[in-house]
Amino acid sequence: MDYTAQLDVAIQRLHDEGRYRTFIDIERERGNFPHAVWNKPDGTTAPVTVWCGNDYLGMGQHPVVMNAMHEAIDATGAGSGGTRNISGTTAYHKRLEAELADLHGKEAALLFTSAYIANDATLSTLPKLFPGLIIYSDELNHASMIEGVRRNGGAKRIFRHNDVAHLRELIAADDPKAPKLIAFESVYSMDGDFGPIEEICDVADEFGALTYIDEVHAVGMYGPRGGGVTERDRLAHRIDIINGTLAKAYGVMGGYIAASAKMCDAVRSYAPGFIFTTSLPPAVAAGAAASVAHLKTDQARRDRHQEQAKVLKLRLKGLGLPIIDHGSHIVPVIVGDPVHTKALSDMLLEQFGIYVQPINFPTVPRGTERLRFTPSPVHGPEEMDRLVAAMDQLWSHCALNRAELAG
Repeated sequence: MDYTAQLDVAIQRLHDEGRYRTFIDIERERGNFPHAVWNKPDGTTAPVTVWCGNDYLGMGQHPVVMNAMHEAIDATGAGSGGTRNISGTTAYHKRLEAELADLHGKEAALLFTSAYIANDATLSTLPKLFPGLIIYSDELNHASMIEGVRRNGGAKRIFRHNDVAHLRELIAADDPKAPKLIAFESVYSMDGDFGPIEEICDVADEFGALTYIDEVHAVGMYGPRGGGVTERDRLAHRIDIINGTLAKAYGVMGGYIAASAKMCDAVRSYAPGFIFTTSLPPAVAAGAAASVAHLKTDQARRDRHQEQAKVLKLRLKGLGLPIIDHGSHIVPVIVGDPVHTKALSDMLLEQFGIYVQPINFPTVPRGTERLRFTPSPVHGPEEMDRLVAAMDQLWSHCALNRAELAG
């Protein structure tokens, strides 16, 4: 076989479908988020405003976070030096896990290098801990959850998105003695809709199932201390395992689960994704711990974030653009075609200095391609005005049918 030719075929297929992914080389400017510098392919540079970042609250630029990281790197150096089991556990890791356990009202927390790994490693390990486990997974769960469920070798059932009746029907049809776990999310990142947490917990109680929730797009941003939607709705005590990230609202890097001490102990003892991975650098753990601690008291930042999202959605709706609004901070504008989506993204960047990445299949279903905006508390009125004006101009330029798409 001509392996190189086969690679060319695979890559060309993505180009032909209009969904080849291009990296945009940007340099964030310290203290100036959401502004950055775009390093163009031709070697020149241009200023841009980032409208698709996951640093939802701008904490990646917060002095509290940066000072903690500087202090840790001055004290300990760059890397952790090993896995958590072999020389890679420090006071910084332990402090961060304690902050996270406290955040969610759980006995313990367990750090991973990313929330993707936390989902994958945990969900793929649970059948080792509970032989015969059946996992019931929402059909729109994140790829990391899907991969963990797929790899675990146990039984799985997929229920229709947010369809509690379908979930109950699937569970009722299975052996009542079999161990069970329901895996779902609090905020689904592509449409910005919320999971029916209380109703799912009711089903779990009825059938004796464990509950596993991904709060990646909610931690830091919802709840009186940033504990996520489960904290906001006073349901965290009904969730057995909470997954979260340190790379979005907290502005740093890493992922975790929060659960009982025994659950965390068992996962850390059996999950290869934890056992054989070098731990987070102490400076990263220090910055994340500082960010978590700070956001437990910074309700004003959370309020400002929600207000920014409401304003942007209201203004885009005023233009007649087809946005999805489920009341969360996520602002998706549906284009419905990969080529048009990429063209809009390119024109926003090149003509207006606005960076928003196109979202295409397989991240979203075909026909629902979109631009996904993530307003933050540090996007000012001028940035908002420029974005709205650009979208108005370009939507007309691309001859996209607003009324038809909106309907």
